Amino acid sequence: MEYDLTKYIGEHLDRHMVFPLLEFLHAQGIYDEQEILKEKYELLQRTNMIDFAADVYRQLTGNDPPRELMERRDKVVFALKTLSLECERILRIIEDEDWVNKLKEERNFHLNFLQEHYGVTTEDLEALFDYARFQYDCGNYAATCKYLSNYLQLQTQSERHLSALWGKLASDILMQEWDAALEDMMQLRDAIDSQGRFSLNPLQQLQHRTWLIHWSLFVFFNHPTGRNGIIDLFFQDKYLNTIQTNCPHILRYLSSAVITNTKRRHMLKELVKIVQQESHAYHDPITEFVECLYVKYDFEGAQDLLQKCETTLKHDFFLIGTLDEFVENARLFVFEIYCRIHQVIDLNMLAAKLNMDRESAERWIVNLIRNARLDAKVDSQASQVIMGVKTPSVYEQIVDSTKGLIIRTQVLGQNIQIPVDLEDSSSTITRGRADKTEPSWDKRMGPSRRNLMIS
Repeated sequence: MEYDLTKYIGEHLDRHMVFPLLEFLHAQGIYDEQEILKEKYELLQRTNMIDFAADVYRQLTGNDPPRELMERRDKVVFALKTLSLECERILRIIEDEDWVNKLKEERNFHLNFLQEHYGVTTEDLEALFDYARFQYDCGNYAATCKYLSNYLQLQTQSERHLSALWGKLASDILMQEWDAALEDMMQLRDAIDSQGRFSLNPLQQLQHRTWLIHWSLFVFFNHPTGRNGIIDLFFQDKYLNTIQTNCPHILRYLSSAVITNTKRRHMLKELVKIVQQESHAYHDPITEFVECLYVKYDFEGAQDLLQKCETTLKHDFFLIGTLDEFVENARLFVFEIYCRIHQVIDLNMLAAKLNMDRESAERWIVNLIRNARLDAKVDSQASQVIMGVKTPSVYEQIVDSTKGLIIRTQVLGQNIQIPVDLEDSSSTITRGRADKTEPSWDKRMGPSRRNLMIS
């Protein structure tokens, strides 16, 4: 399907996070069912969710799964039991939630205390990390989240700390724990941007930010405050540079967030500038709508594109929930821009530009005038909207021109703390894309014992 971004987004997701996207495409009926099942089975082949893979194989072929798959299941069960025994000492402690809560209340839930009183070692914690990773690859995300949460609290100096943060974020996303996922995401952002602990070079920072941008879409378009968060994060210089360098297709989601967020209307000017700059690298009906309306002032083109935007949003996993808000606000933008350059507007013509019938357009405009307290009136007999002439006061002009000052000041303050030479080297990475390493959090971990799990 035209404008489907699943392929491009999937390149920057952990393979487990691709399954919800495939399920969505299956439900939408965009692609052939056999093609979707084939993609799911190929993905499952690279995990250890054996039972899930067997079910998909039956749906795909109508036959029982191959003997090799079931033999692999037995090996996975054995490996999983072996790993649980290796971290049995720490598992006995963290499985008792009441005891863990008591230790936390007494501020004794740390490695030194557990080492002294229970004989827990750093090797036990690293075994717990491997066990959590295995549980994740089996599709047991709740257990993974629990084990990694404890690992992050107890093993604060491990080189695997960053990988554990990625694993916990993935698990919270797949469990749809959006508050926890938002907190994980902020911790990851701080870890990636910090210059001390993890010592990521500019290219590594670019790659990690690219992953974080894509993973964050799950959070931003499901969390109640997500559309504020996506604007705050993506308009930061470091992340905007990442989008322009590595993933300009993210402009679809940034544009949608700005259009549907009435409280961040002041970011429209910045968005229009970026969309116009990147139009040669990426464009779709949503970004073209922004450019058509705010750069070309082409109302006929904006009307046609609004219909295409609806189709695009209906088939986008992340944006389908914003469809009604997007259409409503897009019509509002068309109406506002049109009213800026016309004093008397024909209702029939305006209804056509808003892609509505005349009666619906009149009701919509009357409600808009009433709710937004616009200086305008509707003459039903003449079938016209008459706009009042209002000159903004000096105070309003000053307020409008300084709305984005706080955000830009914060960004400038953050950038001052970064060594100039490091920031310069990061910004000089041009259109050449970073290495497309598969963003599976287990691949960012240290040496593992085995790579076997079970669903």
